[in-house]
Amino acid sequence: MISFISNYVTWDVDPAIFVVAGREIRYYALLWVLSLIVGWYLMGKMMKREGLGEKTLDSIFWYGVISIIVGARLGHVFFYEADYYLTNPYKILYIWEGGLASHGAAIGLLIGLWLFSRKNKLPYIWSLDRIGIPVAIGGAAVRIGNLFNSEIYGTVTEKPWGFIFAQNGETLPMHPTQIYEAIGYLIIFIILYWMYFKKDLARRIPGLMFGFFILSLFLTRFIIEFVKNPQEEFEQDMIINMGQILSLPFILAGAVILIWSILKYNKKIKL
Repeated sequence: MISFISNYVTWDVDPAIFVVAGREIRYYALLWVLSLIVGWYLMGKMMKREGLGEKTLDSIFWYGVISIIVGARLGHVFFYEADYYLTNPYKILYIWEGGLASHGAAIGLLIGLWLFSRKNKLPYIWSLDRIGIPVAIGGAAVRIGNLFNSEIYGTVTEKPWGFIFAQNGETLPMHPTQIYEAIGYLIIFIILYWMYFKKDLARRIPGLMFGFFILSLFLTRFIIEFVKNPQEEFEQDMIINMGQILSLPFILAGAVILIWSILKYNKKIKL
């Protein structure tokens, strides 16, 4: 149930759509599946535009999906709860219990795309420039899934768009940081889509799209973390939290790649 009272929103939505054989089917899972379907469609559209067949599409899709899931899981294990999982290593496989880290997903994807590029004899930067489009819209969908789960929300706020996450027993309005991130990622998706399909920048200026993608994505994440509640107990007294620390190398890498691309191909930049 959602109710709008004066200057805040009471968010009391059941995260489960329905139950099958005693197991909940959640909005979060549905949005993950939806993001994969949309990603498949967008990659197919790009493959067709560049004269590549279904074999290449299948390859980049499965390399991408597997590397994201494995990377996200291992990222959570090692970045956030290493002691617990080293004590209970079999629990690493219990992915349905939750525990995925976006920074781990990013590292996993970088490795997966490198393997894909080698197998398909394509330049690594070719893969990197194009993957941002499906990843950005997929990230937006997953953050809406987090909203339905009433998780990873922000600190107390007096803003009129504050959410009271009643499912978690909250009584004060919080920053709906899931929505902030979803909007940010959606804007990044729109810009990347325009860069690729309207301006053909992936072909004309290699590295520009990828540099912009990781710089804007992780800078968005870094800024929003300032109003987000710590995910783990050990982050309570940190000046910047683990999510921000892990974002810094990506922000730096994105800036370096973006500047390198602009300097190398500056004569071809005509927006």
